Amino acid sequence: MRLLLVEDDVMIGETVLDLLRADHFAVDWVKDGRMADTALRSQRYDLVLLDLGLPQRDGLDVLKDLRGRKDLTPVLVLTARDAVGDRIAGLDAGADDYLLKPYDLDELVARIRALIRRSTGRADSVLEIQGLRLNPITREVTRRVEGALESESISLSAREWAVLEVLMARPGVVFSRAQIEEKLYSWKDEVSSNAVEVYIHGLRKKLGNAVIQTVRGLGYVMPRN
Repeated sequence: MRLLLVEDDVMIGETVLDLLRADHFAVDWVKDGRMADTALRSQRYDLVLLDLGLPQRDGLDVLKDLRGRKDLTPVLVLTARDAVGDRIAGLDAGADDYLLKPYDLDELVARIRALIRRSTGRADSVLEIQGLRLNPITREVTRRVEGALESESISLSAREWAVLEVLMARPGVVFSRAQIEEKLYSWKDEVSSNAVEVYIHGLRKKLGNAVIQTVRGLGYVMPRN
């Protein structure tokens, strides 16, 4: 999942960036309102972490313009503006959630997961398809084995995990290679031309060839059943 972090405080930004990347999110970080607006016009994100007190352009204006374009990307406002009126203004402008600084980092990640889950129409954090269970909280992937009392645990690399999460979050939806790359990599990441194919190959070796299907000329899909 790819996130946009909009934060002008370098210490806070570096802390949040390290936390999210350790949790296998791809993150782009900008430090002012104009850069945030440019990023949001040029790239699709699964969620935006938005400070309000920004240089160049206020975060509330960035949010209003985003919603004015009918962009439904989930937005979690992270700000020191703690007055009730400020919170109301942020929510009325289109924020999906509001977290006051200083905030607990574990709570931040939990709220991110909840907003992404809500945006994809899911009630449960755990993804389950074709006997596979992916738990984004514990980072575990398990598979039911016929005749076995316990599920089998499957070890995946960070990138394999990320690809699998993208496909399992929207079963039946075909993702092109470029769309998968957009979910996996931030601006500063180097991307090899066959990276997605390598991860798909690794997943098929571990999960079976039928789990992820190739739609010729279009991309990859995880069937619903």
